[in-house]
Amino acid sequence: MTQLSNDNIRKAVREQYGKVAESGNSGCGCSATSCCDESRSDAKATSMELGYSSLDVNHVPEGANMGLGCGNPKAIASLQPGETVLDLGSGGGFDCFLAVQEVGESGTVIGVDMTPEMVSKARDNAEKVGYDNVDFRLGEIENLPVADGVIDVIISNCVINLSPEKAKVFQESYRVLKPGGRLAISDVVATAELPEKLKSDMALFTGCISGASAITEIETMLKDTGFEAIAIKPKDESREFIRNWVPDSKIEDYVVSATIEAIKPKA
Repeated sequence: MTQLSNDNIRKAVREQYGKVAESGNSGCGCSATSCCDESRSDAKATSMELGYSSLDVNHVPEGANMGLGCGNPKAIASLQPGETVLDLGSGGGFDCFLAVQEVGESGTVIGVDMTPEMVSKARDNAEKVGYDNVDFRLGEIENLPVADGVIDVIISNCVINLSPEKAKVFQESYRVLKPGGRLAISDVVATAELPEKLKSDMALFTGCISGASAITEIETMLKDTGFEAIAIKPKDESREFIRNWVPDSKIEDYVVSATIEAIKPKA
């Protein structure tokens, strides 16, 4: 893609998720194309369908959970007290607030999002509950506003597929991770070649669908970046909720949610 095309994609994603943040609507799964209508489902129910527990959805600030993911990265992150965690595409802060409960007062959680409305919403949510070790920053995940080698764990929930420069996202992730640091990501991956009509549909791109890369492509990007212990596990059961993102489209035949794990070598 050209830089102009990349910028147009980012502009569309930023505008779409800005509308979601301002509308206060939620529970639409990753497919934000339907987030601003009146038929949205409950965010808590949606998140529990994605793998979160009742405890998870009831112990975050009101408005932090907008049901926008495709999985639960915390379930594979094995977060430890005192760790520094970075959330790529932190939205209203849902995964950040869950992470801070695990890293404790000695840990730090940083959320990065390129949508100003989302960052403002997350900061407001943090202020409501008095967290002072959660930091929300405005920025692109291809150009992280984070120093080199300071992060223990990177989490992300259905966001990297939205990037038109995924290799750059992984390169930036590698840069900010400490040696031995790890990725724990939930995202949408392609299991079959998307028809050209679907690939060129910007609404499907902003809805976490048409920007999905094949598992082999993601593995190659991670290896080329330098990551080791790469494990990408598709979850076929996710086709059930993906079907609801674009009803009657058969989109579940082309994409699936997956967990993506990798480690930056210690030396």
